Amino acid sequence: MKFICLLLWGASSLFAQSLADADAAIQQAIRDKKIPGAVLVVGHQGHVIYRKAYGMRALVPAEEPMSMDTIFDIASLTKVVATTPSIMKLFEQGKVRMADKVTDYLPEFQDGHSDITIQQLMTHFSGLKPDVDLVPAWSGYQTGIDKALHDKPANPPGVKFVYSDINFILLGEIVRRVSGQTLPEFAHDLAYGPLGMNDTMFQPPASLKARIAPTERQKDGEILRGVVHDPTARYMGGVAGHAGLFSTGDDLAKYCQMMLDMGAGIFSPAAVMKFTSPATPLHQPILRGLGWDIDSPYSGNRGELFPAGKSYGHTGFTGTSIWIDPGSQTYVVLLTNAVHPTAGKSITSLRGRVATIVAAAVGREKLTSPAITPTLTGLDVLVSRKFDVLQGKRVGLITNPTGIDRERRRNIDLMLAAGVKLNAVFAPEHGFMGAADEENVKSTVDAKTGLHVYSLYEGKNRRPSQEALQSLDAVVFDIADVGARFYTYVTTMAYAMEECAKAKVPFYVLDRPNPVTGIHVEGPMLDPALTSFIGYFPGPLRHGMTVGELARMFNEEKHIGADLHVIAMEGWRRTEWFDETGLPWVDLSPNMRNLNEALLYPGIGMLEYSTNWSVGRGTDSPFEVVGAEFVNGPKLAVYLSARAIPGVRFYPVRFQPTTSHLAGRMIEGVRFVVTDRDVFDSTRLGAEVAAAVTKLYPGKIDFAVNKTLIGNTEFGRDPVGFLKAESLDRFKEMREKYLLYR
Repeated sequence: MKFICLLLWGASSLFAQSLADADAAIQQAIRDKKIPGAVLVVGHQGHVIYRKAYGMRALVPAEEPMSMDTIFDIASLTKVVATTPSIMKLFEQGKVRMADKVTDYLPEFQDGHSDITIQQLMTHFSGLKPDVDLVPAWSGYQTGIDKALHDKPANPPGVKFVYSDINFILLGEIVRRVSGQTLPEFAHDLAYGPLGMNDTMFQPPASLKARIAPTERQKDGEILRGVVHDPTARYMGGVAGHAGLFSTGDDLAKYCQMMLDMGAGIFSPAAVMKFTSPATPLHQPILRGLGWDIDSPYSGNRGELFPAGKSYGHTGFTGTSIWIDPGSQTYVVLLTNAVHPTAGKSITSLRGRVATIVAAAVGREKLTSPAITPTLTGLDVLVSRKFDVLQGKRVGLITNPTGIDRERRRNIDLMLAAGVKLNAVFAPEHGFMGAADEENVKSTVDAKTGLHVYSLYEGKNRRPSQEALQSLDAVVFDIADVGARFYTYVTTMAYAMEECAKAKVPFYVLDRPNPVTGIHVEGPMLDPALTSFIGYFPGPLRHGMTVGELARMFNEEKHIGADLHVIAMEGWRRTEWFDETGLPWVDLSPNMRNLNEALLYPGIGMLEYSTNWSVGRGTDSPFEVVGAEFVNGPKLAVYLSARAIPGVRFYPVRFQPTTSHLAGRMIEGVRFVVTDRDVFDSTRLGAEVAAAVTKLYPGKIDFAVNKTLIGNTEFGRDPVGFLKAESLDRFKEMREKYLLYR
């Protein structure tokens, strides 16, 4: 036991050092008079790893130091610490369903509200206004409920996100009517009592006043202390579904840990998953759970907090916040009374800064999947071996800017430094610098080394010449692939293998990861009659293989007969996405700039040969948007949303490409937001988009011009059925014998 305690103490000390920047950020906010003080509690992997009080609890009428047992008015955290868990328990008990109409529980809620659902209240898509009218002044819980029940909607339900306290005022009343207990009673019996959250309550008694952080000075000079700051909740007597709860950092830490523990006996894991997963309308860009604000790696909502993974939390107007990150098993509780003694100060940047520091301290960027071993590419492996297999040989290298090691050093420079005789360099489509986006890429010279670079994409030339190969003892291929059938780099590799087989020159492939994992295999399949430079082998659109594995398959199945040597990676697992490898990202081509685009590319790229249709080339987000002059963006977004395609959302956009199809024209379309990449099928998306355009705008797109991209001519109206080909299963079975990694 003593040894375990020493380990935990050592770990806490390390985190304390890492979180020194958080201390500095909070102290700076105090010096800048943005906050009087704060309490920070950080939990990681089941333990509180950091716990500290800063500055002053009160500034007027007299200064009082902040302490860890300070009780804060947590404002809108009430929504997720009182009301949301109460609704979650009623949902578990089968007493409330998300699709139910609010009028099923509040029959007075009729005038203009009859279509609003429980889910729309919880996600703020009800159409209700932000708050009830406060003028003229009024008082009483029931008066507040009556005002919420009869407030006129500002928008139709499901159309627009409007953060509304009225939503949670109504939810709090639903808890009271369904459970037979007040919201404070139900929440206490459900969570606060069992979790030992003894300082969490509505309407704190006068005996606790000395421990409560004061909030704002009122017009009459009174400093609110122990009385809820939110005026609506105050008018309602201190109890409401949207505000009114008081708590401490330690109590909220217990609540956050319960959520990380997937309910810990309070709730079922399934309920926790449901309430913390995206629940907003599919065609909307806003991502919210049921009550919770949600982070997604593609949403841009809170990407500065815990990047590359879903996390969730909430903030409160008084200066409070909690954030929970299941990916790293971490939570951050930051409590301040920023509205003391006066309101009007923003601490958004402080919240973001502290959370970012915590994320770095727990290695969030490296914890997007369990215990990942850093990946060594084939190049990294050869570097460690001092390029032993190439020493003494005259070497030709096929490469582009993706040919770098973990330290971003170029393969050319590493080879020359190791004494490799590099006699020739060849470059694929987009050229040696990877920036050319035209049909004819000329040969060039590497400015740093003076080596001549032969273009394999100049005129009709797509292969190294036999003349060039006669002066070589080995050819090395070191280029990263995108994982889609119609990306031409692997065809360049295959053509070079064919030529090397003829010249009897050994061919080496320095393997690199499939950026979109090695487990997702998706159709449609390529008809053998449609093989071309953008489709070398009759396989599926998303093959789930590395370049080395493809080389092995091509060599055997196409009977190339090359003297093939694959320098395998070390540490890569088939389930890993590129951002889980620890390798640096290099743009794979001018329009392949990030992992999200690579994921969308197989499906969205299927239709890009249609000249009256844009897949976002010439914009800042190629393959993340589509559109045309004939498209009505909202109509297409709603249609695609109704298809319930797993792992992706849609919302209407207008954009103007600067190059490629429809350059200079403002067009409408949709943007794709991937919400769960592990269930997302990019080729299903492509087929669905094609089917949607066929139905909504018949005859507008000529699918025939895309047949070499799509892969076959059986492109029907049923996108799901189209992708269920027996040949896909046969391919999966065949590829097994060529796989190098598990």
